[in-house]
Amino acid sequence: MPACRMCKQNYPQAQFISGNGPRYQVCSRCGIEHGLVDPEDTPQFYSDEILNARLSLFTRRNLPLVALLVGWILYLSIGRGIDLWSGLFFGLLAISTLIVPLLHFMGSAKFRAELSRITP
Repeated sequence: MPACRMCKQNYPQAQFISGNGPRYQVCSRCGIEHGLVDPEDTPQFYSDEILNARLSLFTRRNLPLVALLVGWILYLSIGRGIDLWSGLFFGLLAISTLIVPLLHFMGSAKFRAELSRITP
């Protein structure tokens, strides 16, 4: 992957603005920040609204898996020492371990549809 001349980051070729001279090998973000191109001329540019929407979408998709991982870590480290609650906590984690991956798999089509809707 080529690197941007201004920010030195590696991007796929689709993230670069076209042109020769000062616009050669410049990513769309640097091109907009340095005034080389207008935001309307770069369809691959992610505005702050699009970035926030994508971050929110990925967070909603992966939050149950992260919460399940944190739950297991808490149970294995300090949860087994509590008499009454350790059994309830283990039962909840066991049921969640079975349900969360299933819901993650079943929601993949909706996730891809929403991602394609907000991707420029």
